[in-house]
Amino acid sequence: MNDILAKILQTKKEEVAAARQLRSEADLLREAKSRKDVRGFVRALNYKTSQGQPAVIAEVKKASPSKGVIRENFNPTEIATSYAAHGAACLSVLTDMQYFQGAYDHLRQARAACALPVLRKDFMVDPYQVIHARAIGADCILLIVAALSLNQLLELEALAHELGMDVLVEVHDKDELDTALQLKSSLLGINNRNLRTFETSLQNTIDLLDLIPEGKLIITESGILNADDVKTMRDHQVNAFLVGEAFMRQPDPGVALEQLFFN
Repeated sequence: MNDILAKILQTKKEEVAAARQLRSEADLLREAKSRKDVRGFVRALNYKTSQGQPAVIAEVKKASPSKGVIRENFNPTEIATSYAAHGAACLSVLTDMQYFQGAYDHLRQARAACALPVLRKDFMVDPYQVIHARAIGADCILLIVAALSLNQLLELEALAHELGMDVLVEVHDKDELDTALQLKSSLLGINNRNLRTFETSLQNTIDLLDLIPEGKLIITESGILNADDVKTMRDHQVNAFLVGEAFMRQPDPGVALEQLFFN
């Protein structure tokens, strides 16, 4: 596919249509609203950065469309426990099944294994998914500007906030940033991976920094592979990171996290 994102988004629409046949949105909303266990995702990140430490969103990810299976021995409970023990601020759990070999149970298991707030990492296109995220325990959702219109972004953000969740708004370029800055969320993710080609460059984050107003917590995503990458970002006052593959390929993901960020 020349455009992996378009293919994924079409799959998401089909998944939502199928899910609605199995369970009504009203029923799902009752379950989501009945949960009183939201963990503060933004709060956890801000606490780390206020201590002068990097705030790491550590990812629980088995596979990706571009790399195939990243971690054969995949146990969300063990991975989350290790991340929590070695300095992660939050977790990110892939729940997309078809393209990332994720599962809703991966999020449930990871969250149950520790006290860290959890991001549901998926491709949100419909309010049903936002409600479902809270129903399965997510504390934060991802909204990808490349995947949604401004009206959709505003609608899904408002619903997430109504349910007590935080929102990570993800951009790749200046045009998407201009759109993202019309949302209320303080979390701004800059993805260094082009979602259409899956090529990666840290320069993507650096190029956008001067365009971002104060009050946003900038999270650099993808392509953080070694200590030089971390230093480059911190030298540019970017202190929050979303990292997955670099940890998933190591025997103990949490130890890898500590070695990369805290040694």
